[in-house]
Amino acid sequence: AAAALLGSPAKEGPFVLRLKFPAGFVVPPHRHSKDEFVTVISGGFAIGSGEKLNRAGVKALPAGSFVHLPAGMPHYAWAEGETVVQINGMGPFDVVYINPADDPRKQ
Repeated sequence: AAAALLGSPAKEGPFVLRLKFPAGFVVPPHRHSKDEFVTVISGGFAIGSGEKLNRAGVKALPAGSFVHLPAGMPHYAWAEGETVVQINGMGPFDVVYINPADDPRKQ
């Protein structure tokens, strides 16, 4: 589930999204052309950097955690338990999957 709390990632200017992921949901490796700011609202959200998903050494961030993902940095994530995260950024905001086959918009 997704809700826009402010603005739209598709439009110019700031936006805030609230996303709810089911337990075990995986966000495949991807990058953005602008900085992304992630706050974990509830649950646990594991975020790793790199072009290949690798769970080794990646611990889930607990509720209240914040992370800044710089523009261009490849990263991936997964939900440990049902998880709610908030994404802040500046639009227009893109998502470019490392492996184009992972893009849910093309499935």
